[in-house]
Amino acid sequence: MAQDNRDRGPRGGKPQRGGQSRGNQQRGGQGNKPPQKAGQSGQGRQRGGGQRRRTDHVDPARFTAITVLSKVREDGAYANLVLPKELNKRKLDGRDAAFATEITYGTLRSQGLLDAVLSEASTRPLDEVDGELLDVLRLGAYQLLRTRVSPHGAVDTAVAAAQKVGHGGAKGFVNAILRRVSEKKEQEWIEIVSPSADTDPVGHLSMKYSHPRWISEAFAQSLGPAAGELADALEADDARPQVHLVARPGEITAEELALISGGEEGPWSPYAVHLESGDPGDLEPVRSGMAAVQDEGSQMIARALTMAPVIGEDKGRWLDLCAGPGGKAALIGSVAAIDGAHVDAVEISDKRAGLIRGSVEKLPVTIHVADGRNPGLEPGYDRVLVDAPCSGLGSLRRRPEARWKKSPADIPALAKLQGELLASAAELVRPGGIIVYATCSPHIRETRGTVERALRTLDLEEIDARELVAPMTDVGAGPSVQMWPHRHGTDAMFFSVLRKPVA
Repeated sequence: MAQDNRDRGPRGGKPQRGGQSRGNQQRGGQGNKPPQKAGQSGQGRQRGGGQRRRTDHVDPARFTAITVLSKVREDGAYANLVLPKELNKRKLDGRDAAFATEITYGTLRSQGLLDAVLSEASTRPLDEVDGELLDVLRLGAYQLLRTRVSPHGAVDTAVAAAQKVGHGGAKGFVNAILRRVSEKKEQEWIEIVSPSADTDPVGHLSMKYSHPRWISEAFAQSLGPAAGELADALEADDARPQVHLVARPGEITAEELALISGGEEGPWSPYAVHLESGDPGDLEPVRSGMAAVQDEGSQMIARALTMAPVIGEDKGRWLDLCAGPGGKAALIGSVAAIDGAHVDAVEISDKRAGLIRGSVEKLPVTIHVADGRNPGLEPGYDRVLVDAPCSGLGSLRRRPEARWKKSPADIPALAKLQGELLASAAELVRPGGIIVYATCSPHIRETRGTVERALRTLDLEEIDARELVAPMTDVGAGPSVQMWPHRHGTDAMFFSVLRKPVA
């Protein structure tokens, strides 16, 4: 839990409880006028003129969090890209940066639970609350329910933040709601706002661990006979993940990287190092390109491509068919440099192709900006990686806002694309060569569903992938591999190994 004893809110004494009566917060409480969003009436924003009052009593860490929340909500920005820029802009580091990171990511991850609690605490529907004010309320509620910040500090700084973002007239509204939130602990609120654990266990866990129900159901389906682990899977998915580094083969060993970084070698990949804290960008091996940030599960998939048994001679023609942003291509290219192989890396987006170029400099990798479904390459590859575009449900813990942006309606088009990419790979791989099909999603339609369709319609056979991840175990019934955060500490990644038969 985040802890903050630096800031107990704006000086000048404890604010009065409430600020405005519950009756004044009722919908349509102004005659026959339509209801207005909080912060937009005479009690709301004070734009222009000399009447608008601002305050400087919001510490930089919290204001950074509010700024990122606003950009995610308004612009569809990715928090993991925006937050580092905002931290640098305000020159936050150490404890302040850690606190800003925790409350930003925590608020985004917990949005479903926070909104349910705020709806219960307010007599005004949240869709009538101005977006900037809702950011302030969510941030305040997160601190009250899931950190050790004092209730007084969380409420008072939220009130100050409302004024800071131009909603000074809504200070009483913010004060009243958050004080109601503070009257109960997180578990008490969960019992109030979630379905019964007895009659609707999936719905209860979805609220408790703040996941959309459809995602929880997808996890349960993928777990299959082990669906009793759903609570553990959702809890791990809701937790702050460790940073995983990859030591580039031929450049630095995992042991050396661990000594330099102060991290620990990973349990599965021979290239992995785990960091408990700190900015990996500050490490010299990362700055020099000898190491990079990469989930250990991704490393295992790239390694599997280089290890899977082919029939006949491996002549060193390897292909990464969906290579952006380049992490797997760089690791595969590093192994290729040692083995005397060459990698063709295909990416449809020129911008993402630029990211690959930055990752594979000086490696035997050629980048092709093309559609992987028809890249125009000569067939005959020994090894092909199809790291297919997917829903990303397996990496939600690293992209905290993503769970609220995705929909079940996204899956059919993705599954169709995945099948088309596999069909292309089947044309490009030589007889006896292998295809590694991978997704960062445990959704059945994107994993076994796609593989089973390929086996029915393409001239491919599946081989057992589980031996390629040893000593990792508990990866499913096979022959494919499904990793999980709660079992392996990786993202929930899937891969299958397919081989074109020799005539």
